[in-house]
Amino acid sequence: MQVPHARGPLSAWVRDVLVGVDPGHAPDVPEDALTGNEDAQLALWMTYELHYRGFDDVSPDAEWDLGILALRRQLERRFEEQLRAVTASAEVPLDTDVGEVLLDLAQSADGPSIALRLQRDATVDQMRDYLSQRSIVQLKESDPHSFVLGRLDGAAKVALAELQYDEYGGGRPGRLHAALYAQALRAAGLDPQYGAYIEQASAVTLASVNVMSMFAFNRRLRGASMGHLAIFEATSSLPCRRISRGLERLGFPEDVRAYFDEHVEADAVHEHVVAHDICGCMVAAEPDLRDDVLFGALVCLHMDDLVACDFLQRWDSDLQVAS
Repeated sequence: MQVPHARGPLSAWVRDVLVGVDPGHAPDVPEDALTGNEDAQLALWMTYELHYRGFDDVSPDAEWDLGILALRRQLERRFEEQLRAVTASAEVPLDTDVGEVLLDLAQSADGPSIALRLQRDATVDQMRDYLSQRSIVQLKESDPHSFVLGRLDGAAKVALAELQYDEYGGGRPGRLHAALYAQALRAAGLDPQYGAYIEQASAVTLASVNVMSMFAFNRRLRGASMGHLAIFEATSSLPCRRISRGLERLGFPEDVRAYFDEHVEADAVHEHVVAHDICGCMVAAEPDLRDDVLFGALVCLHMDDLVACDFLQRWDSDLQVAS
Protein backbone atom coordinates (compact mmCIF):
# COMPACT_ATOMS: atom_id res chain seq x y z
CA MET A 1 0.00 0.00 0.00
CA GLN A 2 1.27 3.44 -0.92
CA VAL A 3 1.44 6.31 1.56
CA PRO A 4 -1.78 8.29 0.93
CA HIS A 5 -1.81 11.88 -0.27
CA ALA A 6 -2.04 14.51 2.45
CA ARG A 7 -5.25 16.36 3.25
CA GLY A 8 -3.71 19.12 5.36
CA PRO A 9 -0.68 20.03 7.47
CA LEU A 10 -0.93 17.13 9.95
CA SER A 11 -1.14 14.35 7.39
CA ALA A 12 1.43 16.18 5.23
CA TRP A 13 3.86 16.16 8.16
CA VAL A 14 3.38 12.42 8.75
CA ARG A 15 3.69 11.72 5.02
CA ASP A 16 6.94 13.66 4.79
CA VAL A 17 8.44 11.70 7.66
CA LEU A 18 7.40 8.40 6.08
CA VAL A 19 8.83 9.21 2.64
CA GLY A 20 12.11 10.44 4.10
CA VAL A 21 11.65 14.21 4.02
CA ASP A 22 12.54 16.21 7.14
CA PRO A 23 9.40 18.32 7.80
CA GLY A 24 10.69 20.03 10.93
CA HIS A 25 8.43 20.38 13.96
CA ALA A 26 4.97 18.85 13.80
CA PRO A 27 2.07 21.32 13.44
CA ASP A 28 -0.33 22.00 16.29
CA VAL A 29 -3.23 19.61 16.73
CA PRO A 30 -6.65 21.33 16.66
CA GLU A 31 -8.57 21.32 19.92
CA ASP A 32 -11.96 20.62 18.39
CA ALA A 33 -13.68 19.07 15.37
CA LEU A 34 -11.27 16.12 15.36
CA THR A 35 -13.89 13.54 14.42
CA GLY A 36 -14.87 15.48 11.31
CA ASN A 37 -11.36 16.70 10.48
CA GLU A 38 -10.08 14.74 7.47
CA ASP A 39 -6.51 15.93 7.98
CA ALA A 40 -6.37 14.91 11.65
CA GLN A 41 -8.09 11.55 11.11
CA LEU A 42 -5.90 10.66 8.12
CA ALA A 43 -2.77 11.60 10.08
CA LEU A 44 -3.91 9.42 12.99
CA TRP A 45 -4.78 6.54 10.65
CA MET A 46 -1.31 6.71 9.08
CA THR A 47 0.39 6.55 12.48
CA TYR A 48 -1.71 3.50 13.40
CA GLU A 49 -1.21 1.75 10.08
CA LEU A 50 2.49 1.48 10.83
CA HIS A 51 1.51 -1.11 13.49
CA TYR A 52 -0.57 -3.14 11.01
CA ARG A 53 0.53 -3.64 7.38
CA GLY A 54 2.74 -0.57 6.96
CA PHE A 55 3.40 1.13 3.63
CA ASP A 56 5.42 0.25 0.55
CA ASP A 57 8.93 1.72 0.55
CA VAL A 58 8.62 2.89 4.17
CA SER A 59 11.13 1.49 6.63
CA PRO A 60 9.69 -0.78 9.34
CA ASP A 61 11.63 1.39 11.80
CA ALA A 62 9.08 4.16 11.18
CA GLU A 63 6.72 2.26 13.48
CA TRP A 64 8.74 3.59 16.43
CA ASP A 65 9.70 7.03 15.12
CA LEU A 66 9.57 9.25 18.20
CA GLY A 67 8.19 12.25 16.34
CA ILE A 68 5.32 10.22 14.87
CA LEU A 69 4.57 8.66 18.25
CA ALA A 70 4.50 12.09 19.89
CA LEU A 71 2.06 13.42 17.29
CA ARG A 72 -0.06 10.30 17.62
CA ARG A 73 -0.30 10.85 21.36
CA GLN A 74 -1.48 14.43 20.86
CA LEU A 75 -4.07 13.34 18.30
CA GLU A 76 -5.27 10.55 20.60
CA ARG A 77 -5.57 12.91 23.54
CA ARG A 78 -7.76 15.32 21.58
CA PHE A 79 -9.82 12.49 20.11
CA GLU A 80 -10.43 10.82 23.48
CA GLU A 81 -11.35 14.15 25.11
CA GLN A 82 -13.90 14.80 22.38
CA LEU A 83 -15.41 11.32 22.65
CA ARG A 84 -15.66 11.49 26.43
CA ALA A 85 -17.36 14.87 26.20
CA VAL A 86 -19.93 13.75 23.63
CA THR A 87 -20.84 10.56 25.53
CA ALA A 88 -20.79 12.03 29.06
CA SER A 89 -24.51 12.80 29.15
CA ALA A 90 -25.69 9.53 27.59
CA GLU A 91 -28.25 7.56 29.57
CA VAL A 92 -27.08 4.10 30.60
CA PRO A 93 -29.53 1.38 31.75
CA LEU A 94 -29.39 0.82 35.50
CA ASP A 95 -28.37 -2.80 35.90
CA THR A 96 -25.65 -4.34 38.00
CA ASP A 97 -24.88 -6.91 35.29
CA VAL A 98 -22.64 -5.12 32.81
CA GLY A 99 -23.37 -7.74 30.15
CA GLU A 100 -27.09 -6.99 30.34
CA VAL A 101 -26.39 -3.25 30.26
CA LEU A 102 -24.42 -3.67 27.04
CA LEU A 103 -27.14 -5.75 25.40
CA ASP A 104 -29.79 -3.24 26.54
CA LEU A 105 -27.76 -0.39 25.03
CA ALA A 106 -27.53 -2.24 21.74
CA GLN A 107 -31.23 -3.05 21.78
CA SER A 108 -32.22 0.55 22.48
CA ALA A 109 -30.06 2.05 19.73
CA ASP A 110 -32.36 4.25 17.65
CA GLY A 111 -30.05 6.23 15.38
CA PRO A 112 -30.38 6.52 11.59
CA SER A 113 -30.25 3.16 9.81
CA ILE A 114 -27.95 2.92 6.83
CA ALA A 115 -28.82 -0.79 6.55
CA LEU A 116 -32.52 -0.04 6.11
CA ARG A 117 -31.72 2.40 3.31
CA LEU A 118 -29.51 -0.18 1.62
CA GLN A 119 -32.21 -2.83 1.94
CA ARG A 120 -35.07 -0.78 0.57
CA ASP A 121 -34.04 1.83 -1.97
CA ALA A 122 -30.29 2.39 -2.30
CA THR A 123 -28.97 2.45 -5.84
CA VAL A 124 -26.21 0.22 -7.20
CA ASP A 125 -23.77 3.14 -7.01
CA GLN A 126 -24.73 3.83 -3.40
CA MET A 127 -24.27 0.18 -2.47
CA ARG A 128 -20.85 0.18 -4.13
CA ASP A 129 -19.99 3.39 -2.29
CA TYR A 130 -20.93 1.73 0.99
CA LEU A 131 -18.89 -1.39 0.24
CA SER A 132 -15.78 0.56 -0.75
CA GLN A 133 -15.91 2.99 2.20
CA ARG A 134 -16.46 0.24 4.74
CA SER A 135 -13.53 -1.73 3.32
CA ILE A 136 -11.31 0.55 5.44
CA VAL A 137 -12.86 -1.11 8.49
CA GLN A 138 -13.86 -4.56 7.27
CA LEU A 139 -10.55 -5.55 5.67
CA LYS A 140 -9.00 -4.90 9.06
CA GLU A 141 -12.01 -6.55 10.74
CA SER A 142 -11.05 -7.80 14.21
CA ASP A 143 -7.30 -7.12 14.09
CA PRO A 144 -7.42 -4.19 16.55
CA HIS A 145 -9.07 -6.34 19.20
CA SER A 146 -6.35 -8.99 18.90
CA PHE A 147 -3.92 -6.51 20.44
CA VAL A 148 -6.02 -6.70 23.62
CA LEU A 149 -5.52 -10.45 24.10
CA GLY A 150 -2.19 -9.97 25.85
CA ARG A 151 -3.83 -7.47 28.20
CA LEU A 152 -6.48 -9.83 29.52
CA ASP A 153 -6.36 -12.84 31.80
CA GLY A 154 -8.51 -15.74 32.85
CA ALA A 155 -12.01 -16.28 31.49
CA ALA A 156 -12.12 -13.01 29.54
CA LYS A 157 -8.91 -13.91 27.69
CA VAL A 158 -10.23 -17.37 26.81
CA ALA A 159 -13.53 -15.94 25.54
CA LEU A 160 -11.82 -13.33 23.37
CA ALA A 161 -9.49 -15.98 21.90
CA GLU A 162 -12.54 -18.13 21.13
CA LEU A 163 -14.30 -15.25 19.40
CA GLN A 164 -11.20 -14.25 17.43
CA TYR A 165 -10.71 -17.83 16.24
CA ASP A 166 -14.15 -17.60 14.66
CA GLU A 167 -13.40 -14.14 13.19
CA TYR A 168 -10.26 -15.57 11.65
CA GLY A 169 -12.09 -18.37 9.90
CA GLY A 170 -12.02 -21.18 12.44
CA GLY A 171 -8.79 -22.55 10.98
CA ARG A 172 -9.89 -22.09 7.34
CA PRO A 173 -8.07 -19.23 5.57
CA GLY A 174 -10.86 -18.85 3.02
CA ARG A 175 -13.36 -18.20 5.81
CA LEU A 176 -11.43 -15.31 7.34
CA HIS A 177 -14.06 -12.62 7.71
CA ALA A 178 -11.72 -10.11 6.10
CA ALA A 179 -11.20 -12.56 3.22
CA LEU A 180 -14.98 -12.87 2.81
CA TYR A 181 -15.21 -9.10 2.57
CA ALA A 182 -12.43 -9.02 -0.03
CA GLN A 183 -14.41 -11.64 -1.95
CA ALA A 184 -17.49 -9.41 -1.73
CA LEU A 185 -15.55 -6.43 -3.11
CA ARG A 186 -14.16 -8.48 -5.98
CA ALA A 187 -17.58 -9.89 -6.89
CA ALA A 188 -19.03 -6.37 -6.82
CA GLY A 189 -16.41 -5.16 -9.30
CA LEU A 190 -14.43 -3.28 -6.65
CA ASP A 191 -10.78 -3.43 -5.65
CA PRO A 192 -10.28 -6.06 -2.90
CA GLN A 193 -6.79 -4.90 -1.93
CA TYR A 194 -6.23 -3.77 1.65
CA GLY A 195 -6.27 0.04 1.80
CA ALA A 196 -7.36 0.43 -1.83
CA TYR A 197 -9.94 3.10 -0.99
CA ILE A 198 -8.07 5.08 1.62
CA GLU A 199 -7.86 8.11 -0.69
CA GLN A 200 -11.67 8.20 -0.86
CA ALA A 201 -12.32 7.51 2.83
CA SER A 202 -14.27 10.24 4.60
CA ALA A 203 -13.22 11.72 7.94
CA VAL A 204 -15.97 9.78 9.71
CA THR A 205 -14.97 6.49 8.06
CA LEU A 206 -11.40 7.07 9.19
CA ALA A 207 -12.57 7.99 12.70
CA SER A 208 -14.63 4.80 12.96
CA VAL A 209 -11.55 2.63 12.44
CA ASN A 210 -9.18 4.91 14.35
CA VAL A 211 -11.22 4.66 17.52
CA MET A 212 -10.80 0.86 17.51
CA SER A 213 -7.03 1.22 17.18
CA MET A 214 -6.85 3.92 19.86
CA PHE A 215 -8.69 1.74 22.36
CA ALA A 216 -6.67 -1.37 21.50
CA PHE A 217 -3.22 0.22 21.47
CA ASN A 218 -3.58 1.86 24.89
CA ARG A 219 -3.58 -0.71 27.69
CA ARG A 220 -5.49 1.61 30.04
CA LEU A 221 -8.35 1.61 27.48
CA ARG A 222 -8.65 -2.17 27.20
CA GLY A 223 -12.07 -1.98 28.84
CA ALA A 224 -13.24 0.56 26.26
CA SER A 225 -11.96 -1.71 23.49
CA MET A 226 -14.08 -4.62 24.70
CA GLY A 227 -17.12 -2.42 25.33
CA HIS A 228 -16.82 -1.15 21.76
CA LEU A 229 -16.51 -4.73 20.51
CA ALA A 230 -19.63 -5.75 22.44
CA ILE A 231 -21.77 -3.12 20.71
CA PHE A 232 -20.09 -3.74 17.36
CA GLU A 233 -21.16 -7.39 17.56
CA ALA A 234 -24.56 -6.81 19.16
CA THR A 235 -25.68 -4.32 16.49
CA SER A 236 -24.43 -6.29 13.49
CA SER A 237 -26.76 -9.23 12.89
CA LEU A 238 -29.95 -7.40 11.81
CA PRO A 239 -28.13 -4.78 9.68
CA CYS A 240 -26.22 -7.55 7.90
CA ARG A 241 -29.51 -9.31 7.10
CA ARG A 242 -30.92 -6.08 5.70
CA ILE A 243 -27.82 -5.34 3.62
CA SER A 244 -27.89 -8.88 2.21
CA ARG A 245 -31.49 -8.35 1.14
CA GLY A 246 -30.55 -5.05 -0.44
CA LEU A 247 -27.75 -6.71 -2.37
CA GLU A 248 -30.19 -9.36 -3.57
CA ARG A 249 -32.71 -6.68 -4.59
CA LEU A 250 -30.05 -4.93 -6.66
CA GLY A 251 -28.93 -8.15 -8.35
CA PHE A 252 -25.49 -8.48 -6.78
CA PRO A 253 -24.09 -12.03 -6.96
CA GLU A 254 -24.10 -14.44 -4.05
CA ASP A 255 -20.38 -13.95 -3.44
CA VAL A 256 -21.10 -10.36 -2.41
CA ARG A 257 -23.81 -11.43 0.02
CA ALA A 258 -21.74 -14.23 1.62
CA TYR A 259 -19.92 -11.90 4.01
CA PHE A 260 -23.15 -10.40 5.32
CA ASP A 261 -24.95 -13.75 5.49
CA GLU A 262 -22.08 -15.13 7.58
CA HIS A 263 -22.52 -12.34 10.11
CA VAL A 264 -26.27 -12.78 10.50
CA GLU A 265 -25.75 -15.96 12.50
CA ALA A 266 -22.20 -15.46 13.80
CA ASP A 267 -22.80 -12.09 15.43
CA ALA A 268 -26.03 -13.24 17.07
CA VAL A 269 -23.82 -15.65 19.04
CA HIS A 270 -20.85 -13.29 19.39
CA GLU A 271 -22.88 -10.56 21.09
CA HIS A 272 -23.49 -12.76 24.14
CA VAL A 273 -19.88 -13.98 24.23
CA VAL A 274 -18.53 -10.41 24.26
CA ALA A 275 -21.14 -8.95 26.62
CA HIS A 276 -21.07 -11.66 29.26
CA ASP A 277 -18.00 -13.85 28.82
CA ILE A 278 -15.56 -11.06 27.97
CA CYS A 279 -16.89 -7.80 29.41
CA GLY A 280 -18.74 -9.41 32.29
CA CYS A 281 -15.69 -11.41 33.33
CA MET A 282 -13.39 -8.40 32.91
CA VAL A 283 -15.51 -6.27 35.21
CA ALA A 284 -15.93 -9.08 37.72
CA ALA A 285 -12.14 -9.38 37.92
CA GLU A 286 -11.46 -5.63 37.74
CA PRO A 287 -14.53 -3.60 38.80
CA ASP A 288 -12.76 -0.33 38.00
CA LEU A 289 -13.00 -1.19 34.29
CA ARG A 290 -16.81 -0.91 34.25
CA ASP A 291 -16.90 2.78 33.36
CA ASP A 292 -14.45 2.33 30.50
CA VAL A 293 -16.38 -0.68 29.17
CA LEU A 294 -19.51 1.47 29.03
CA PHE A 295 -17.55 4.37 27.54
CA GLY A 296 -16.38 2.15 24.69
CA ALA A 297 -19.94 0.93 24.13
CA LEU A 298 -21.32 4.48 23.96
CA VAL A 299 -18.54 5.52 21.59
CA CYS A 300 -19.42 2.68 19.24
CA LEU A 301 -23.07 3.76 19.18
CA HIS A 302 -22.01 7.38 18.61
CA MET A 303 -19.68 6.48 15.75
CA ASP A 304 -22.34 4.28 14.14
CA ASP A 305 -24.72 7.24 14.11
CA LEU A 306 -22.06 9.51 12.58
CA VAL A 307 -21.24 6.95 9.89
CA ALA A 308 -24.91 6.52 8.97
CA CYS A 309 -25.47 10.28 8.82
CA ASP A 310 -22.35 10.69 6.70
CA PHE A 311 -23.61 8.23 4.08
CA LEU A 312 -27.22 9.42 4.09
CA GLN A 313 -26.35 13.12 3.88
CA ARG A 314 -23.91 12.52 1.04
CA TRP A 315 -26.38 10.40 -0.91
CA ASP A 316 -29.26 12.82 -0.36
CA SER A 317 -27.03 15.69 -1.42
CA ASP A 318 -26.11 13.84 -4.61
CA LEU A 319 -29.80 13.23 -5.33
CA GLN A 320 -30.58 16.94 -4.90
CA VAL A 321 -27.77 17.90 -7.28
CA ALA A 322 -28.93 15.33 -9.83
CA SER A 323 -32.50 16.62 -9.73
